[in-house]
Amino acid sequence: MLEKKHHEFREKVRAFVNEQIAPNAVAIDLEQRFPVEYLKPMADFGLMSMLIPEEYGGRPIDTVCYSIAVEEASRVCGSTGITLAAHNSLGCFPIVAFGTDTQKERYLPRAAKGELLAFGLTEPEAGSDAGGTKTYAERKGDHWIVNGSKCFITNASYAIATVATAKTSDDPKDPSITGFILDREMKGYSVGKKENKMGLRGSDTASLHFDDVRLSDDYLLGKVGDGFKQMLITLDGGRISIGAMALGLAQGALDCALNYAAVTKQNGKPIGYRQGIGFELATMATEIEAARLLIYEASMMKDAKMKFGRNSAMAKLYASEVATRAAAKAIEILAEVGYYTGPYPAERIWRDVKLCEIGEGTSEIQRLVISRDLLKSVSGA
Repeated sequence: MLEKKHHEFREKVRAFVNEQIAPNAVAIDLEQRFPVEYLKPMADFGLMSMLIPEEYGGRPIDTVCYSIAVEEASRVCGSTGITLAAHNSLGCFPIVAFGTDTQKERYLPRAAKGELLAFGLTEPEAGSDAGGTKTYAERKGDHWIVNGSKCFITNASYAIATVATAKTSDDPKDPSITGFILDREMKGYSVGKKENKMGLRGSDTASLHFDDVRLSDDYLLGKVGDGFKQMLITLDGGRISIGAMALGLAQGALDCALNYAAVTKQNGKPIGYRQGIGFELATMATEIEAARLLIYEASMMKDAKMKFGRNSAMAKLYASEVATRAAAKAIEILAEVGYYTGPYPAERIWRDVKLCEIGEGTSEIQRLVISRDLLKSVSGA
């Protein structure tokens, strides 16, 4: 299914993350520390500019390679995986896809060098229902005045700018939502406190507040009213990212369980040869491989410029739920050893992986996307 270049790329990324990221993954989680020191090495390797065109300093790759990169990073450190996914697919992509030449020149070269971008969609009253956005941009003369808040924003404390959605009509019958690029240096742009999370504790997550932020049209992303459509297109690709992140975490859980089962002995024989444990390992491996095929298929469809929204939702749904099961099974196989922080990352993976069933649309939202697309394909409505 994969080409030679994909296998070679995986080997390079795996060597990089094993050397640069894996040794500090435990400490980053325990200290809840955002690893700023990773940004330059990841940028030098090309991981911060995977979707950025070469003319803006990027090192673009196809979506399959991109998924492999997120998968491999997440296999050793979920916090690093989500940092990469959010920066590339949510921060860089909307500017690449919908931005003006000026906007691209302003932000993409900096992003390629390791300066983070963020995506502001979720609000206290607008999570799965993004149509409930309260952030409001009012047109005053030749400027926009933006007021509102975004919550649970990945990379918020370190992002040089945020692609954010805002309502641009106060007419209740007009749900018009528009995309803007808000620069952190703008007056009225502020970052809230860092969230204390169950998992992905090395990832930066915080709220953003916009208080009378004044914007010229240079910071309008696309046309007025196109924000909701832009968001849906962005999330279609973002779901591949989160699916790849879940896939990496699932593989990390399997690696953990397999390594433990191969070296831990009872009655002189590795416990992995006990049917109860061996069958669990077989189920984990089979489900993970099925998830991998879904992720890569959606990636290939995106590269081929085919409609892939249903497939990315399927991939994200299945991979995230498989990963949750794999993490739980890894802890069961390791028993007491799996429950405690130590040489095996089972408990960290279990804490990290739950986000994959929530971020970029919950599992219920994925089922809604899939079912509606299935019905549309039959009815044409």
